[in-house]
Formats: sequence, C-alpha cells, structure tokens
Amino acid sequence: MASQWYSLVTQKLFLAKTLLDQLEPPAPAPRQEALTQGAVELMLRARKLLLVMIARHYQERRAMPGTLEELAGCIGPDAREIGQLTALAAEGTSWWRHLDQLEQHQSQPPATRKTVTDDNIIAIATEPGPDRSAAGLLTTLTALKQFAKDLEEWHSEW
Repeated sequence: MASQWYSLVTQKLFLAKTLLDQLEPPAPAPRQEALTQGAVELMLRARKLLLVMIARHYQERRAMPGTLEELAGCIGPDAREIGQLTALAAEGTSWWRHLDQLEQHQSQPPATRKTVTDDNIIAIATEPGPDRSAAGLLTTLTALKQFAKDLEEWHSEW
C-alpha cells in the first residue's frame, strides 16, 4: 500500500525535475518564473505526500497529515521518522527547511519597493529569500527523493 504512495511522491519529484531541466537563462522571465514556481509547487506536494506515505507505513489508512505535527499525532511522537523529520526541520540548511522557506516565499505577495530617484538611492540590495536557482532547487529535490527512497527501502525490509 505504501509503495503506491512512494510512486506518487517520486512521480511529483520527476515532474518537478522535468520543469527544472527546462530552465534556461536566456528564456523569457515569465517562462522562467512559471517553471520555477511549478517545480516548487510539485516539490511541496511531494513533501506532503511523503507524510501520507509515512502514515501508511504505520497502517494509518485514512490519515492525510499535511504537517509534521499532524503526522506525529497519527503515528506518535516517538516514531523514527518523526525524529528524523524534526531534526531536518531544526537544521537551517536541510531540504525540509528549504522547502519551508520556498513555501513561505511563494505564498506571500511581492514586497513593495520604494521608488528609486537620484535623491534617495543609497545602495543596491537584492531581494532576500530562499535560493530559487535551478541548482538550489535540484539539490533540495535530490535530497527529498533520497529520503523517500531510503524510507521506502527501510519499510520494505520488514
């Protein structure tokens, strides 16, 4: 049963990678933004489905956890996966945290910018936010895929 969920997780990650592979610097900005946002959304969906996959491994057939807290409520806070994911959520450079940052960034309207004139220009600043480069997103996607693969292999050994 859980392997069907693993297939769904990997399908979403494959589609996200397909979008990332199409990112080309000379491409028009709207196309690049659409590909980036699409890949991020698919990765966020894969992470959510990963939580459902874990619940299924623990025989929670109806559970549809959307957060780590909901998953802990389903399978218990002492489960191995809860410990692993909690550690990833606390680590500043983990794939889990990167997805949190991407989700927050993508769910907020763009920051309003002050009009630049000769009188008020002081310095050039880049817009802060998570790494949305193709390489950065690919690193996160690869780590998420490896986590799902390891999880599936671990549970299929039983």
